[in-house]
Amino acid sequence: MRFGMHLHELARQRIGLTLSFALALFVALSVTYKVSVFPPGLHNRDLEMGTASTHVMVDTSRSLVLDIRYGTGDFDSLTARAVLLGNLMASAPVREYIARRAHVPATDIQATTPLTPDFPRPLAGEGEQKHQSDLVRSTDQYRLNIQANPTVPVIDVYAQAPNAQAAEQLANGAVDGMRDYLAAAAGQASGASADNQPRMTQLGRAHGTVINQGIRLQVLLLSFLFVFALCCLVTLAVGRIRRGWWLAGTQDAEPFPEGA
Repeated sequence: MRFGMHLHELARQRIGLTLSFALALFVALSVTYKVSVFPPGLHNRDLEMGTASTHVMVDTSRSLVLDIRYGTGDFDSLTARAVLLGNLMASAPVREYIARRAHVPATDIQATTPLTPDFPRPLAGEGEQKHQSDLVRSTDQYRLNIQANPTVPVIDVYAQAPNAQAAEQLANGAVDGMRDYLAAAAGQASGASADNQPRMTQLGRAHGTVINQGIRLQVLLLSFLFVFALCCLVTLAVGRIRRGWWLAGTQDAEPFPEGA
């Protein structure tokens, strides 16, 4: 009888391990892919994180940088102008132009303003306040981190996007969109001439890279192993509990020997 119970328990454990494997595989695929039932299929989930960076030199139409007749005082004014343009680049109107260049909705772009001694922390604009839910969707966002060099008139643009190509388009789109905005603003302003407008020279186009290579395989394996190990522990624990109940029941059912 005990041998039959042992075989029955092994069959239960085998079924439990099979179900654990299937559940762990389903959870792992659900974490790394978007599983659709109707129609059935797997679609990529954004797990990678792409970054790109570029640098922009702020100058005048007459190029104070190349003219040796200008002193450090003139460069200080250009540096202050770079801080102003960096803050303007993070504003909502300019993000509309950036979104057109980057081919993403403007509402998906989050931008931080340059840090200065007066503002050592980035200012959060309307709709850009941090939330705890941002941790879950951090890889599915379009972020611009704009910094102004405190010693030279150079704006540093750092972009983050779901993939390398999108990050590259966002970083380059920030510069191109800013130029578009300045051109549109100059066209609307009365008496504005091209000689009086700031010139933004991009120091090389941005190139995107993925900073978490192989993240999809890592998440797939880790989630599968975690769920499979957890299900196996539950299956073994339930089997031990059932076996303990069965042994206790058989001992209670055995008659007491005569004369006991």
